[in-house]
Amino acid sequence: MSQTFAQMLERVDEFHKKHDFASEENNGHDMSYRILLTIEELGELAECFTKGKPESQKAEELADILILILGHAIAMDVDLETAFDLKMKEIMKRPAIRGELGIRVTKYNQE
Repeated sequence: MSQTFAQMLERVDEFHKKHDFASEENNGHDMSYRILLTIEELGELAECFTKGKPESQKAEELADILILILGHAIAMDVDLETAFDLKMKEIMKRPAIRGELGIRVTKYNQE
């Protein structure tokens, strides 16, 4: 199934509304908590690699991270599609720097 960015964002918004994430009773969109949840999910994705878990589980953890990121955009009232486009335009101009662990595309100089 192919879906647009807007459709994905709408589905995450429906999920937020279903569970009333924005309500004061649920601490609103507490970004500190949301960021901690994202770090937790990144850890779960890392664990998939360090423990040799199947590709299906890696995909599930990656989807969790995407859902959280889309939710962050909703919580912060950020036009993520526009921000993405602007950022891609910027990073496409950056050089790639080879480091010890691989290539990194950054505007910072290697020291």
